[in-house]
Amino acid sequence: MSPKHAGTENSLRGRVKRYARVGTAMGGIAAKAAGRRLLGRRANVAAEALALKTVLGALKGPLMKVGQILSTVPDLLPPEYTTELAQLQTNAPSMGWAFVRRRMAAELGPDWQSRFRAFAPVAAAAASLGQVHRATSRDGRPLACKIQYPDMGAAVEADLVQLKVAFALYRRFDRAIETARIHEELSARLREELDYRREARNMRLYGAMLKPEKKVHVPEPVAELSTGRLLTMNWLEGRPLKSFIGAPLRFRNTIAYNMFRAWYVPFYNYGVIHGDPHLGNYTVRPDGDINLLDFGCIRVFRPPFIRAVIDLYRALRDGDEDLAVSAYRTWGFKNLDRKLIAILSQWARFLYGPLMEDKAQKIQDTGDTAYGARVAGKVHRELREFGGVMPPREFVLMDRAAVGLGSVFTHLKAEINWHRLFHDLIEGFDEKALGERQRKMLARFDIPPAD
Repeated sequence: MSPKHAGTENSLRGRVKRYARVGTAMGGIAAKAAGRRLLGRRANVAAEALALKTVLGALKGPLMKVGQILSTVPDLLPPEYTTELAQLQTNAPSMGWAFVRRRMAAELGPDWQSRFRAFAPVAAAAASLGQVHRATSRDGRPLACKIQYPDMGAAVEADLVQLKVAFALYRRFDRAIETARIHEELSARLREELDYRREARNMRLYGAMLKPEKKVHVPEPVAELSTGRLLTMNWLEGRPLKSFIGAPLRFRNTIAYNMFRAWYVPFYNYGVIHGDPHLGNYTVRPDGDINLLDFGCIRVFRPPFIRAVIDLYRALRDGDEDLAVSAYRTWGFKNLDRKLIAILSQWARFLYGPLMEDKAQKIQDTGDTAYGARVAGKVHRELREFGGVMPPREFVLMDRAAVGLGSVFTHLKAEINWHRLFHDLIEGFDEKALGERQRKMLARFDIPPAD
């Protein structure tokens, strides 16, 4: 079912209701802040951050996902906000049992409970578009049932309109980044996330791509207990990453190694990336194995795009400016000149830096917990002075994955030979061979090619 033709799930009435809820909720926070400033009272940043997390968690939908993203962007928000918004990833408020019963009956019929041996009434996890309940199949298998919240079609369309307005306002005082392509990319990916049948295909795709990776585990969907708004899969036991922050270095390195392989084996072997590496989308097993979860937000890249990623690495390593220009152009950057290339390459050198030296090292040695905070701030200022840049759509998820994983490796304080990890993946790279592997793999699971 297309989100644009989702009937009552994407009705005009639903959108109007969404506008009212968002406006009232966010307006309440803004009014309190304005009143405090008018009366000359000191800011209670922690209280405001908690209020914002509570509002976004209650609203669900894309605005909650934006809050998750904001919590990972270096130095964008005060630490109090980052701490609260990060909890939206793994500790969001869930819908109650009355909603669960209605949704399950709508998806599987009024006798839905007879199709399970057990079904937990309280959600095990709640996120932006849906929540997960533990269950047991009739034959005793542990299951996870992901249930989409009501009216998410209308919520997505309404929130995307409001996000476009917010981007336009942002551009009035900060022109470092042109946001039109970013909005296009977020819109396409969020609409895709509403279709749980598509996510089930993505899950099978990842199961096939990562089958040789014995330290990375992907759940398997249960077709007979799934619909467009209900996704049932086998339950994978694991604990949150933060449970292992104090583990011995060797164990933390194992986690980092497995995370790197989980994200970049599909990227370099098939041109596909998991675009949502926040803390709620994976868990860690006692032996350091990774459970990779939530496949609503994936991105397929054209083979030339992947080649350009490798070309830029070689250009920075060898000081080859012509090859760097070719890589940026392949990605879709326009109006390139030496000054813009120099600015863009600062961020590229930061991301590629750990790959350059054949030795074990931390992903960054700045001492900051935010990945790339200083470099990102400097690049942003220089882009604003330059007059701005329009990043290609593909950059939204690729950069988000790089920053998200970098943040994980930073918090783990992992010391890995990133150079060898990277070279293990790109040795013998052949663009034509990648294209053929990608075509066959996507066709096998009915996944559309790169848009």
